[in-house]
Amino acid sequence: MSSTRAPENLPAEPSRDCPLCPRLVAFREEWRAKEPDWHNAPVPPLLPPEGAGAVRLLIAGLAPGLRGANRTGRPFTGDYAGDLLYATLARYGFANDRFAARTDDGLELIDTAIVNAVRCVPPQNKPVGAEINTCRQFFSGRMATFPKLAAVVTLGRIAHDSTVRALGERPSVAPFGHNAHHMVGGIAVFSSYHCSRYNTNTGRLTEAMFHDVFENAAAFLKR
Repeated sequence: MSSTRAPENLPAEPSRDCPLCPRLVAFREEWRAKEPDWHNAPVPPLLPPEGAGAVRLLIAGLAPGLRGANRTGRPFTGDYAGDLLYATLARYGFANDRFAARTDDGLELIDTAIVNAVRCVPPQNKPVGAEINTCRQFFSGRMATFPKLAAVVTLGRIAHDSTVRALGERPSVAPFGHNAHHMVGGIAVFSSYHCSRYNTNTGRLTEAMFHDVFENAAAFLKR
């Protein structure tokens, strides 16, 4: 499969004390002082037990939630978005059905990985452009470790645009839209509104709408 993905010499992971984004560093240090038992560091990807070599589907999130992944150290663990995401992944065969919002719950992904476009928690859950661009080296570097990657589900516009850029294209070539599907650099990109409580509470995203995206991704991967 041909691809315009980033070269493999980019770093896949930031250090625990990554110094690259001053605003995020200051916020991280503030919460380390407040909650020293929390993770409070760049959140690593969640991989299947077989490792990066088994990944065919990537879920691209925005950034860790303050009391979710930033607290627990696992993507989408500890906030509502994870409840909907992991139930949906299990429904379509991308995870087992063990999610209980704890890192010791026995959850395992199946041929799937989850990575945030921005690895550190941002104030008000809103990274700025410079932070998104700076962290893309790790996003791109991590994507390059997935030799079997065939599809990405992007959660929200920021994750979508960063994914498209990481695959070597401009977002205007593959514009974000809920349940949109584009081929970018040899990879199928399926986009969804983010599965945040705000989006579901306001009706912007329903469970059925979210299922539609993963049903399409699952059908693509079965070709």
